[in-house]
Parts: sequence; structure tokens; C-alpha cells
Amino acid sequence: MASSSSTYRSSSSSDGVNPNAVAVDERKRKRMLSNRESARRSRMRKQKHIDDLTVQINQLSSDNRQILTSLTVTSQLYMKIQAENSILTAQMAELSSRLESLNEIVDLVSNGAGFGGGVDLIDGCGFDDRTVGINCEGYYDDMMSVVNHWGGSVYSNQPIMANDINLY
Repeated sequence: MASSSSTYRSSSSSDGVNPNAVAVDERKRKRMLSNRESARRSRMRKQKHIDDLTVQINQLSSDNRQILTSLTVTSQLYMKIQAENSILTAQMAELSSRLESLNEIVDLVSNGAGFGGGVDLIDGCGFDDRTVGINCEGYYDDMMSVVNHWGGSVYSNQPIMANDINLY
């Protein structure tokens, strides 16, 4: 019965203008509007944050692709330089060996060993004239047997070929 009397009072009080009830209703309405506006601002902030994160994801993905491309190019360049370095190292070893052999030959020629000790057979450059086919009168002997058909001596320097088996 108490609930029916309170309903009766609220319905009877709305007929009569109760300034206290109107103020409470006005505050509720303002609070509801304020809460709606706050929720709208919160949704807008959340959406802006999501949009900012999406832009950041796109930028970081682009940066990541660029870094991966740069890494690939750098790796390929490194492998190419490493292969060239291996070739150059092999060439250096071969040239060092040749130089050592040539120095031994120069030492032998300079000391006169192995050529009968004849100083008259060695020209001013330290080469034995017999090795190039020059006789004692300063003329070439029959050198056609040691000259190839393309105009060079068969004893001319050959290009250095590096062994690239270790490159792969």
C-alpha cells in the first residue's frame, strides 16, 4: 500500500508545480546531456587515437620495407666484395710465388751460377743472352721455333687466373 501512496503523491505533485522536483528533473536532464557529450568526446578521442595508430603502422611498415631492401642490397654487395677479395687474395698469393721465383732467378743470374760463370753471356739487364736466342755476335739465332704465330713469344707472360672453387 505504501507504493501506491507514493505513486499517488508523485502523480499528484506533478499536477501541482513543485519547484524542487522541476529542479531535480532539470539537473538530471543536464547531467544526461553532459554524459552524452562526454561519451561523444571519448569516442572521438578513441577514434583519433586509432587513426593515429593506423598512420603510425603504415609509416613503420614502409620504413621496415625500406630497411629490408637496403639490407638485401648491402648483403649482395658484401657477397660480391667478398668474392672479389677471395680472387684478389688468390692472385696475390700467385704473384707472391712468382715474385719469389723471379727473385731466386735474379739471385742465380747475379751470382753467375748455373750459366757457366760467363759474364759475357749476361747482357746489361741481367738476362742470359742464351735464354732469348742471342748469339755472341749480338744476332738472334733461329727464334722461329719459340715465337708463336700471333706475334708474341711463347715465353711471354700469361694472364693470372684465380681459382674460384672456394667462392661457392
